[in-house]
Amino acid sequence: MSSPIFLILFIIFIALITFVPLALRRLGIPGVIALLVVGMVVGPSGCNLVHYLAEWLADWLGGSSEFAEQNFTILIDELGSLGLVFLMALAGMEADFKLIRSARKPVAALSILTFALPAIAGYLVYDFFRPYDFAGKLLYASLFASHSVGIVFPVIRELGLSKTRFGAAVLISTVITDIASIILLAVAVQIRRMQLGTIGVNGGLSIFNALDPKLFGNWFTPIFLLTVILFIGISIYLVNKIGKRMVKRLESNIDLLVTFLLLTILVTVLAGECIGINLIVGAFIAGLALSPLMHKEGIPVAVFYKFEGIGYGLLIPFLFISIGMDTDFSAFVSISNLQIILLTVIGLISSKIFSGWLSLRLTGFRNAEGICAGFMTVPQLSATLAAAAIGKRLEMLDNNFFNAIIILSIVTTLPIPLIVRGIIHHYDLKFEQETKVDAYQVPNATEDADEIL
Repeated sequence: MSSPIFLILFIIFIALITFVPLALRRLGIPGVIALLVVGMVVGPSGCNLVHYLAEWLADWLGGSSEFAEQNFTILIDELGSLGLVFLMALAGMEADFKLIRSARKPVAALSILTFALPAIAGYLVYDFFRPYDFAGKLLYASLFASHSVGIVFPVIRELGLSKTRFGAAVLISTVITDIASIILLAVAVQIRRMQLGTIGVNGGLSIFNALDPKLFGNWFTPIFLLTVILFIGISIYLVNKIGKRMVKRLESNIDLLVTFLLLTILVTVLAGECIGINLIVGAFIAGLALSPLMHKEGIPVAVFYKFEGIGYGLLIPFLFISIGMDTDFSAFVSISNLQIILLTVIGLISSKIFSGWLSLRLTGFRNAEGICAGFMTVPQLSATLAAAAIGKRLEMLDNNFFNAIIILSIVTTLPIPLIVRGIIHHYDLKFEQETKVDAYQVPNATEDADEIL
């Protein structure tokens, strides 16, 4: 950060992250929504604050405004990516295996139904317009089936549901569903690559992108599924074992232990990316492997507080700022095929809400709790947009479908936390805390979440 322009821009953004959520909280607006709104307002589709500030500061201090604007935007995006890694790692660390075991039935029901029913809905919506494009139908099915863990976990945390059976069921099933949707996306991409006969068309680090698509043929799906299962199993085993050894050696040096565990998480994320697994899965798996150490007399509780401070104090707010800045409002202006947009939005929202409600009703929860869970699975954010971008690059989605996904992301992200909070307050839902926090457990910091986000 050699240029003072960068420093001033960074200070302005830190001020926005600090004061805007505090101001909007008085209106009952959750911190997540406040940060998304900030990103939308200052981004290119809003008032383009970064551009005008960079120009003004360049005139005042000298230097290139274009260079400052471009590199600062990249910085925001990269900090947002690190924020997503921290968010998912913290979600895994907070997961209590005792609570997960008690929520096995709702986790299974939510994982199966909130994947299958939306996937079928997405398949049928695309089939209505492009009945002969099988790869495109699978891609749209994967988009509908995916969840936004980046929204679900902050909402669960902010509402104080992290230590409840309901919260554990929604969070774990969301991650499982995301893994399934990633597998379905990889299958769709592989089919299209076989049709095109190209290698490395969708970028990324995945070794599967660099291999000839004809190498696996019809065996790609079971091979990729086996690869994912092996990655999850090996990662949990190695991260847990390495974590235990390093805790014993570095217990007296908390700062060095935090650095080492962060390195372990990032290496796990990188390994996942190398086989085509999204970073949200890799980070959650790493956090999940460290969870037993957090909940027992292993990792000192100060380690979790430091991770939490770095994440919620700095990086995670940039995640939501970057998402807001990337929002493209021009999709609302160029509505060339309203039918595609309406069927996409209605099909996804209705299938998500119904599948969430049905899953929890079948496992003994009340109607309002089922509707709550359904709404929590509705938001479509970074993973969905990234998958849509891959589809567009491979010509699996034309501009009409791509714009529909952008609009879907906007209309399903902003109102959902408010709706969920409204349902809980309207029906006066009480979620019993099913685990007790002791001196060696991960602290339940949900009461302070409004202060952080």
